[in-house]
Amino acid sequence: MSVNSNVTRPNAKKKVLMVVANPSTSATTGWPVGFWWAEVTHPYWAFVEAGYEVEIRSPQGGALQADGYSDPEDASGYSAHDILSLGFKKSPAHLALIQDTKSTAEVDPRAYDAVFFAGGQSPMVTFRGNENLQKLLAAFYEAGRITALVCHATCLLLDTRLSNGELLVKGRTWTGFATSEEKFADSFVGQRIQPFWIEDEARRIDGTNFVVDQMFREFAVRDGLLVTGQQQYSGAAAARLVIEALGR
Repeated sequence: MSVNSNVTRPNAKKKVLMVVANPSTSATTGWPVGFWWAEVTHPYWAFVEAGYEVEIRSPQGGALQADGYSDPEDASGYSAHDILSLGFKKSPAHLALIQDTKSTAEVDPRAYDAVFFAGGQSPMVTFRGNENLQKLLAAFYEAGRITALVCHATCLLLDTRLSNGELLVKGRTWTGFATSEEKFADSFVGQRIQPFWIEDEARRIDGTNFVVDQMFREFAVRDGLLVTGQQQYSGAAAARLVIEALGR
């Protein structure tokens, strides 16, 4: 799949729309939820290093908030290793990109070469069942744009249908946050975190091929226009597959 089969805007600098979830509250835990830092910053850096332009938007627009455990400065130390996200946070110019986002309303897929949906805990609340986001995802896919989703953002694929009424993932191979990873996360915090598990839901869908690798290991899959990454360590891997498809 190394052929540049999706050179959609050959005379323009490659442009990626990154969709990041708005802050919300988990009905399962009562915790504030948002995006996962590494799933924004690592793909962002991969795209910028490839010479791409990246525009960050959110479904509702406005200021965005990250999940606490994803913050390299969080007291838990869970993501203390993530110096790329730390650098993004400390750069006023980069931090501004998430402090006042435009909404995804009226986005024209023809203005971009790809779309990249970042994950976090908020997508499990704000992406699932969101018909506007489903329409946006399907519009990019049907416009022939590379369509990428990573980690919990892949829950959007559970319900997104194309204009012919079929699920976008019908006949496709894809990945997302694994059930084994959900069980580990629940054990880590001592309670159930998510209202549903993506892998369990995906395996109930006939005619699709959901695959996972080892827990918390970088893993991404490309099937035609569709690119998916398993979890928070897979954002850059998914971005590299987008770059492979589009070229530099």
